[in-house]
Amino acid sequence: MSGDAAAFDEPIDVTGPIYQNFLGSWALDVDSCDFEQGDPPQTASYRISEDGDELVFEVDWIDVSGEAHHVSFRARPDGSLQPFKGGVLADSLSVTAVSESALHSSAYLNGVELMIAQRTLSNIGGAMHLVQTVKLPDGTTPTNRSTYHRQQ
Repeated sequence: MSGDAAAFDEPIDVTGPIYQNFLGSWALDVDSCDFEQGDPPQTASYRISEDGDELVFEVDWIDVSGEAHHVSFRARPDGSLQPFKGGVLADSLSVTAVSESALHSSAYLNGVELMIAQRTLSNIGGAMHLVQTVKLPDGTTPTNRSTYHRQQ
């Protein structure tokens, strides 16, 4: 990921909820991927929408072998722990609208935070930078970084 920290401090016009500028469809900039765990996908799309008081996250991607994947989850963006059917990986999650340009989520198993996703907007909401960190049992914390661009 290139750019300087000042790019993250650009003003973003918010006319609705604090997370308003994250809503919409995003396309992965494959060249931006810096993965410490797994391989970057060939292509990916990310959609964030509202459903009542919850945010809905939908991610579709095609992995390096050409297989299509889809994952979705929903939660209130208030930072509270909410039940999540993540199988053996996670049983609860939280989504926090930190600011107009920061939206974070964490997944937990038995009360222990194991996965963190930090979404940050730049370019007046035209780019979403995603930093995903996993806390592994051996104490390592591999991090995957990528940038998505807003789709019209």
